[in-house]
Amino acid sequence: MDDTLAALADEIRACTACPLHRSARQAVPGEGSAESGILFLGEAPGYNEDVQGRPFVGAAGQLLDQLLSGIGLDRSKVFITNVVRHRPPENRDPLPEEVAACHVWFERHLLALKPKVVVTLGRHAMYKFFPGESISRVHGHARKKDGITIFPVFHPAAALHQPSLRADLEKDFQALATFLETAPRPAAPAPEPPKATPAEQMTLLG
Repeated sequence: MDDTLAALADEIRACTACPLHRSARQAVPGEGSAESGILFLGEAPGYNEDVQGRPFVGAAGQLLDQLLSGIGLDRSKVFITNVVRHRPPENRDPLPEEVAACHVWFERHLLALKPKVVVTLGRHAMYKFFPGESISRVHGHARKKDGITIFPVFHPAAALHQPSLRADLEKDFQALATFLETAPRPAAPAPEPPKATPAEQMTLLG
């Protein structure tokens, strides 16, 4: 798994599918593991992420770490990435064609991680699955889209800008913890039956 994610990160760092790579310092492929079954999906890298090449390392990332700790997780046990993997100029919203160009990487991460839930951080990540929906209406509840379980929550940055959202965000993570306790993990592939020894094969052949 680690080798697969590392190889995928190298591919993302070399991506030139949209113009964002020209203005960004580097790609931010994402980081973490499949251990918890959670894939967190933000909007786009910001300044700190662009400098370090890692997702959610600024103030919003520190709050995300606190929220994870509050439900007994740390970031090494989840996978964190963004809808687009290069920082848009001046932190503007990603354009539809940029989101579309990066979709292949989201699909590749889904295939590699097989998460039981994708937690969308903020309305822009939510719009990838439910365009035009109101995050105030759907946050904190799991929904299915194209066979994927989506769990929208407010963006940590929004709670930093609007302290009144902090309590809602904490409730969202408690609801996520409850969901994780009850949601089944994807079934593991059945083990192959043991091969017959040469002696057993001779017996079977009579």
